Amino acid sequence: LARHLQKEAQSQHNNSEFTEDQKKTIAKIATCLELRSAALQSTQSQDEFKLEDLKKLEPILKNILTYNKEFPFDVQPVPLRKILAPGEEEHLEFEEDDEEGGAGAGSPDSFPVRVPGTLLPRLPSEPGMTLLTINIEKIGLKDAGQCIDPYITVSVKDLNGIDLTPVQDTPVALRKEDTYVHFNVDIEIQKHIERLTKGAAIFFEFKHYKPKKKFTSTKCFAFMEMDEIKPGAIVIELYKKPTDFKRKKLQLLTKKPLYLHLHQTLHKE
Repeated sequence: LARHLQKEAQSQHNNSEFTEDQKKTIAKIATCLELRSAALQSTQSQDEFKLEDLKKLEPILKNILTYNKEFPFDVQPVPLRKILAPGEEEHLEFEEDDEEGGAGAGSPDSFPVRVPGTLLPRLPSEPGMTLLTINIEKIGLKDAGQCIDPYITVSVKDLNGIDLTPVQDTPVALRKEDTYVHFNVDIEIQKHIERLTKGAAIFFEFKHYKPKKKFTSTKCFAFMEMDEIKPGAIVIELYKKPTDFKRKKLQLLTKKPLYLHLHQTLHKE
């Protein structure tokens, strides 16, 4: 909802049915939604944006065309910042500091777009069927400390790059330390392993915010194929963007030994 409101708040004057003041109010509501989202993901309780606070915004949103009172919270509108759907950022102009560009193999909108921190629960177990939990421990990057709001998008694709499960995004990383960005987050793969098509792969796209360009960009990606699904730790290589879901033209991110560190747990009835 924050994303939709933000988009409306940033729309050009002649394309919008809202006045500039109304758009400012919409942008402030988007900020409050992001604050509430951050509060839900945080383990610290101070300064959190409570549910009661959020409820105060409902009448404002319902009566946005006639609302003219002061906004109940002292917040700034969300800055001009795009949060893009998985793969969507590849169609924008590429940053100057990137080696090469090109459009990523987009996947059809068969699953809803999800914003960072949208992990799904484990599926119910079935007799004879195996479920996979992947713990994303950390990723090694030479400029780890400079990444702003880093998170990882996890998707399961077939050989044609088509989604086999809903896309999930991790919350923003826990911490950055030396050449590592630490996540320590569990991803529940949303299909029993036995039901994944032959040649499927699990993709991990590392994304971060680019202040100059004002959008969230994919920095690199990694993937795991079906024969790599086994209990325990696994370390996988990082590749240059754009994400190549068809795995046809893969280029390592760097000659340096940089990897994504994962730990797999298999659950079988």
